[in-house]
Amino acid sequence: MGRKKETEEFLPLTPAAFHILLALADGEKHGYAIIKEVARRSDNKVHLSAGTLYGNLARLEGSGLIRESDRRPEAGLDDERRRYYGLTKFGREVAVAEAERMQEALTQAHAKRLFRKPETI
Repeated sequence: MGRKKETEEFLPLTPAAFHILLALADGEKHGYAIIKEVARRSDNKVHLSAGTLYGNLARLEGSGLIRESDRRPEAGLDDERRRYYGLTKFGREVAVAEAERMQEALTQAHAKRLFRKPETI
């Protein structure tokens, strides 16, 4: 089976899964940092509960899209209870494929004039 076919089997991602992969796209993070980044990046429009986050982390890790990191921050900056996660190469490919899928949908929405024009003053 081709790699493109393998990535397409994961699409569409759930919004929570996509936001988690997006949060990890620029580096490893622990669970609470993922929750905070998703909230910050979405202007607090997306809230991941701990249950949603950790259920998704387990599924994403089991599917090979993310991995638990062996690296740890310096002892003074770390809490040994935290687990850090990072994207795998395959996880990045799936995230890119999902972003491209969403971009195509947005292109179609623009073509159908589904976006409001900015209000003028």
